[in-house]
Formats: sequence, C-alpha cells, structure tokens
Amino acid sequence: MSAHVPAPAHATAPRNAVVILLDSLNRHLLGAYGSDEFETPNLDRVAARSTRFTNHHAGSLPCMPARHDLLCGSLDFLWRPWGSLELWDEPITRTLRRADVVTQLVSDHPHLFETGGENYHCEFTAWDYLRGHEGDLWRTRPDPSWVGAPRFGRGHSPYDNSRGFFRDEADFPGPRTMASAARWLAEDAPHHRDADQRWMLFVDEFDPHEPFDTPEPWASRYDPEWDVKVDGPHLMWPPYTGAGLANGMLSERQGRQIRAQYGAKLSMIDHHLGRVLDQLDTGGWWDDTAVIVCTDHGHYLGERDAWGKPAIPLYEPLLHTPLFIHWPGLSSAGTSVEALSTNVDLHATLCDLFGVETPSASHGRSLRPLLDGSATSVRGWALAGVWGREVHVLDDTRKYVRAPAGTNEPLSMWSNRWSTMPLHDFPELRLPNPDDRATLDRMPGSDIPVIRQPFVDGDLLPFWGYAESLETLCFDRSVDPDEAHDLVGTSAEREMAELLRVALTEVSAPDDQFARLGLA
Repeated sequence: MSAHVPAPAHATAPRNAVVILLDSLNRHLLGAYGSDEFETPNLDRVAARSTRFTNHHAGSLPCMPARHDLLCGSLDFLWRPWGSLELWDEPITRTLRRADVVTQLVSDHPHLFETGGENYHCEFTAWDYLRGHEGDLWRTRPDPSWVGAPRFGRGHSPYDNSRGFFRDEADFPGPRTMASAARWLAEDAPHHRDADQRWMLFVDEFDPHEPFDTPEPWASRYDPEWDVKVDGPHLMWPPYTGAGLANGMLSERQGRQIRAQYGAKLSMIDHHLGRVLDQLDTGGWWDDTAVIVCTDHGHYLGERDAWGKPAIPLYEPLLHTPLFIHWPGLSSAGTSVEALSTNVDLHATLCDLFGVETPSASHGRSLRPLLDGSATSVRGWALAGVWGREVHVLDDTRKYVRAPAGTNEPLSMWSNRWSTMPLHDFPELRLPNPDDRATLDRMPGSDIPVIRQPFVDGDLLPFWGYAESLETLCFDRSVDPDEAHDLVGTSAEREMAELLRVALTEVSAPDDQFARLGLA
C-alpha cells in the first residue's frame, strides 16, 4: 500500500477538504452579502467561520465549462463550448489519486452523467449520483398513482416523469444529496482519519438551479398570495431572455412569483446544507478540514429585466459570484478579501492545500496567500465568457465586454470528444460531425493532436454559441455596481482592450479569438 502523503509544509495547511458547489447561486441574494430578501442561515453559518471573497467571478460558463475550470484548472470557453473531459485534461482527482488522496463525489447534477459532461466523475475514488433533477433521464413514465404531480405548462421534459416520484421533501434530489454527503462524513471520513488517509469530498449540488420546485411550506414561503387553485401551479421554470417583461414573455406578477420560487429553492437547500455542517461539527472536522462553498455562476431573476441565463453579456448577477473559504489555522473567520479571484483559482488552491503540482497549462492562482495575509493580490486580470460570444476581462474594479468586430468569425471549436450539451426537447438538433475544413492542432501545454473545426457566419453552432445580441461594453464596477454607465469610447476602454490582449496572450488563446475580436 502506498504511503500516506503528509500535509504541505506550512503551519496552516489543513489535511482534508470539503468543496460544496451550489449551482446558480446568486450572491446578491445571500445574507452574508447583505441581502435580507431570502433566508440563508446555513450559508451565513459557513460565512461566520470563513473568509468571504467579495471580488470573485465565474470564468467559463455555463455549467459544464465552469466545472472544467474548477476540476482541471484551465479556462474552457476560448477553445470549445459545453463539453466532456478531454484526453489532454488532468483533473485534480487524477492528480490526487496519484498522491493517495481519497476523493468522493456526491451529486444530483444530471449534466455530469450525460453526453457532453461525460468522464468528469470517473477519476473520483467513488461517486454517488442522486437521480431525478431537471433533465435527468431517470424514468420512462410518470408515476400514475400520484394525482398530485403537477403539470407546469411546458413542453414535456424528463422532469415531468421524475417529479411524480417525489412524495415528500426528503425525496427531492437536493435533500437526498445533502443527506448522502452528511452520511459520508459520518461513516466513511472517520475510517480515513483512522487510516491516516487524506481526503476530498466534492458535493456538486444542482440546487438552486431550476426547476424551482419545492414542496410546501417552502413553495408558498415568499409568495403566500399565489393561489394554485386560481393562479395555477407555482412558476418554477424561468424563461431565458434578456427582456422578459419588455417582450411580454411574463408579467410583473409572474416575475415576482418566479423570483419567490427561486428563493424557496435557495432556502430549502440551505436548510439541508445544515445537515452537512452539523456533521462537520459532530466529527470535529473544522479543525483539520478546509471547507469551500462556491458556485459555477449566478442567475438572473429580473435584474435588468433578464431571466435565467440568457445569451446576453455577463452582468453582475451572473458573473460576480459568492465564495467562502474556511482554512483551519488562519485567523480568517468572518473576514473578507477584496482581491480579484476567479473559479480556476479554486483548482490551484486545492493543489496547494494537498501539496501537489498544478498542470503546466493551468490558469489558476492559489488563494492561500490571500487567506494567510502574505499577499493582497494574486492576479491582475480575470477572463470570462461563453464560447462563441463576447469575451470579458476584469481588473480589480473594471469590466470590459468585447464583441466580435464584424460577423462572428473566424471561430473554431477544439475537441476530440466532439460532444456538446444534448437538447432533450429537440433531439434532432445535434452538432454536425467535423467536416473537411477541420485540421489538427495542439492545445496549450499538450502534444496530443486535437481536431480544430472552423465555423463561419451562417454555420450551425453548438447551442450556447448563439446570442440575443453581441455588445461591446465597459464599466467601472467600483462606482457603478449596477453597470448603468457605459465607458466605451473613453480611455478606460482603450486600457481594458489592451489588458484583454495581454490576458489572451498569457493564456495562449487561439489566434482566431484575436482576429474575431479585432485585436489581431
């Protein structure tokens, strides 16, 4: 049996880590960030033990690209859209396996287990998948014995089959996921402690992602005036649009109901998060275990009349995300860090924690110097975006959104898996295979040949590559947090355009990104 890997040689290093990713977590609605709209007592409880990061941001969006950032430590969106683990990727789970660190995944995230998300779970020591959330292809029919299963006024989706099998709160995927994570801490983690084995528990919880479906009393908690007998079932599926009220897709009353249902889902999963925190208390794990609570991205709930994750620029509610880190041995409880950070930094931080090397193509920076006070900054810029759409660059206070200079070309997708997000409602809309324009190239840091498929204006693009509009924008977030005053055409834009050029160069971005953005 391989020898136990000692903790890194600095006094404040924890032995283990718990990473809790809550999907679509809007930082602007959390008590720890100053909101009192919805109740989040257990996230507040984490914050009271942790350092709260106030200038943290998503990188690659949406769900699966964000998980690539975190698990592989390299930005995904400049090379490809939503996709699986590639041949050249080194997920942290593989790195930790070589270092004899036990890794456990507990998740109800359906996209991890379908085409376009395959392989991310495979390098964990073990994984537990709790079925039935959103698009999970779990049941072939609805349960006919329960007449209470609601119809939600949408086209048929996999959730319509699954939902009837949830009879009470404990049956919903989110509560089951938190129960499984708590059980692992109670039953398995003590065994690894006794065997002197280090471990990482990764809880990838799909709540509060839509559908914002909760049982009573949660469903009526923030909108008790909504009468299901008169108004119909609770509105748990938000539209994806940048102009919901303006375009008549929903009324102001319906908007308040959707926002209230997000709050209900948020408060319900916060409640069940308490079971995991209780087990951290009971096992005495806070003394030797880092706890990281994060998200992949936020969620629009009417801000700027945007709803869901529409194909518009990444404004604050979607891009500016919460992050809490509890690191034993540091006097960080209840404090804040204002330094710029992004999701790829979590990969580097975990590598630092376990004393393993980051891959050569990593884009992350360890956040430990910000936690122990040895540095006030770890990066001068952060990149973010969705493949095929605008590229965003941030410094400590400003955000620059750069759209294509003309038509959205040249643009290429780099992948050997050639899989992307499946559309269960439209199975015929599948990405065509690479054609005779495809060439072989090399990803930064890899000598493995990769298919590079070019696209030109008019080609069928992967789903997330389409935009409602493509805009170039510039904001000073320090004085304009609502992003109401566009600085395009000023010296601020010129400075940020040059910063974008520098950032793209440093990550060895594809040459077609420079060309299509007018930076070549």
